[in-house]
Amino acid sequence: MTTVAVVGAGTMGNGIAHVFAQSGYSVTLIDVYQTQIDKALQTISKNFDRQIAKGISTEEQKQISLNKVTTCTDTAKGVQGADLVVEASTENVKLKLELFKQIDESAPSGIILASNTSSISITKLAAVTKRPDRVIGMHFMNPVPVMKLVEIINGYATGKETTSAIVEIVKKIGKVPCVVKDYPGFTLNRILLPMINEAICGLHEGIAGVEEIDTSMKLGAAHPMGPLQLADLIGLDVCLAVLTTLYEGFGNPKYAPCPILVNMVTAGYLGVKSGEGFYRYSPGSKELIVSPRFK
Repeated sequence: MTTVAVVGAGTMGNGIAHVFAQSGYSVTLIDVYQTQIDKALQTISKNFDRQIAKGISTEEQKQISLNKVTTCTDTAKGVQGADLVVEASTENVKLKLELFKQIDESAPSGIILASNTSSISITKLAAVTKRPDRVIGMHFMNPVPVMKLVEIINGYATGKETTSAIVEIVKKIGKVPCVVKDYPGFTLNRILLPMINEAICGLHEGIAGVEEIDTSMKLGAAHPMGPLQLADLIGLDVCLAVLTTLYEGFGNPKYAPCPILVNMVTAGYLGVKSGEGFYRYSPGSKELIVSPRFK
């Protein structure tokens, strides 16, 4: 495999395009919005600059990698020459089902279709295609250029050859594969999101404040960042989507999203991506300032 089509140029999509291009693959970055593509290319360039500053990459490697990325606003056209398609659209089951139908019709027969979904059933996505044995989950972590883990999710009909091929690709791009089964939330988010939700519930019930909750987990559990800061980084809309999938998938009230989380997403306070969540985020500043709503 030498050519990868990445469908969706958001936070995850541009990171996935980055690591594939950096590893020598030709990448077609696809999004229906040209403005999103332009923003993605800027982000990829800035992320390379960070790697250069840390001695991880060089200016020459940056230019070689950027030259391997082409863009397209037509999904059907963009996937036609691909050896692998990685879907990285918004965590919305209806949207992903529509995309997989379209990609299946347009992409070369026999190639693997992967989804970066963090919680949606791979079996359900595969069922709308004519190649369910060639559909698999590739759940990258955010930020993609930094985080090593890739959850590989086998749907009910995913073939062993498909799994083996994706495991090898994940290794080639410098990541660590972790093969899991297709159940709501898979492995990571089934454990992580209930923890984040419990932290939000603790805030909701007045047990402690934002800083106290995050400090407790950083210093008491040796987490690199607290659960509320992590929720902001993931995106509160994504957290809500995953918890909803867990709640609906298992029918267990322990997965019910905290009311504060629902209200914040409804109001548009999504964390880092919107500039405010449990903390406020100023461009170019790494200082954590608790949102006035929680003081």
